[in-house]
Amino acid sequence: MKFKPYHLLFLATTVFFAMAGGAILAPVLPQMVEPLSSTPNEVAQLMAVYTISTAIFSLVIGHFVDRVNRKAVLVPCLIINGLMGLFSFFATDLHTLLILRFVQGIGIAGMMSLVMLVIGDVYKGLDRVHSMGRVSMAIAIGSVTAPLIGGSLATIGWNYPFLFYVLSLPFALLVFLLLPETKECDASHGSGLGNAVRELGDFRILYTVFLSFAIFFLLFAIVVFLPFMLKDVFGFAAKEAGMVLSIQGLAIIMVASNIKKLAEKVPLIVLIGLGFSLVGISISLISWTGSLPVLFLLLLVFGGGFGLCQTAIDSQIIQISPPQSRGGVLSIHNTMKYVGQSASPVVLGVILLYFDLQIVFLLSGIFGILVAVVTLAFRKRFVVESNI
Repeated sequence: MKFKPYHLLFLATTVFFAMAGGAILAPVLPQMVEPLSSTPNEVAQLMAVYTISTAIFSLVIGHFVDRVNRKAVLVPCLIINGLMGLFSFFATDLHTLLILRFVQGIGIAGMMSLVMLVIGDVYKGLDRVHSMGRVSMAIAIGSVTAPLIGGSLATIGWNYPFLFYVLSLPFALLVFLLLPETKECDASHGSGLGNAVRELGDFRILYTVFLSFAIFFLLFAIVVFLPFMLKDVFGFAAKEAGMVLSIQGLAIIMVASNIKKLAEKVPLIVLIGLGFSLVGISISLISWTGSLPVLFLLLLVFGGGFGLCQTAIDSQIIQISPPQSRGGVLSIHNTMKYVGQSASPVVLGVILLYFDLQIVFLLSGIFGILVAVVTLAFRKRFVVESNI
């Protein structure tokens, strides 16, 4: 079966469900504290535990993903995601939810890596960048709508946002029936996680994997801690917090929809450096603002920077990873996304114990600016093909 435009829509929808793993719950976290008889720091671990699981099982999947059919991994991952969402709806204590979120992470683990792997199978050159732009738009749409969906469902009850994940069950059936298998080459020899790890000897691959960690560390500085700032400073509940978090997605959509045009004129590594600059500056300034209009503007700047980084980083790793071990490299790459998501609430949570939210955002912003400076300094070490 020939790969058609609506098949790309399937990939984008898969990424939307993967993104929703965190975005749906983020604005609801403060509302969960009382019914679960916990603290804000403990509830924040609902975000961390599934990303830790995702990081671990991304590596497990990466060991064999180059040797099996794409749908043989993707469909079960979607089913696990949906079932764990259903079971979480009926959970009544934090301990059970943490276990279910850990298992859900197994499903999330394969979803992003498989999408990127299929894109690498099907598209070349600027078409690859364009398709990643469409996937990034799905992430952006998720960042706009998922917090709104989560916050709205939470008005019915704190556990209702978990029901959203159940939608991946009927979607898994559509993927099974309609998405073509794209694996062509026989990568049974010389593939596996060990071979992918050896590819990290290429500085470009190693540094791009680090960039994947860094941008999602900074994303979750906003996703996890901004709702607490909104509650403390502006008195916002989950629904209002979800609306504010969704603002950044508008800028991501604008950037992602034009990423192909940008990549025609500016090397990907430079786009990444510029993106980190916008992210770092905006987070730093968030730490000082007490004005909602200014906060909205800073979130738009953050979204534009994140859109540049996330799309260009993912396009770059697909471009520079060898085809025979691309699945393993992408699994490591995506693992670092979830390591970043996991490390963010833990590291910044510790900082919050000793300081306040202002310091959390300020230090996060400084980290983003430092990454931008280092990335632009390394730009000459990246050999960019003439068609990218």
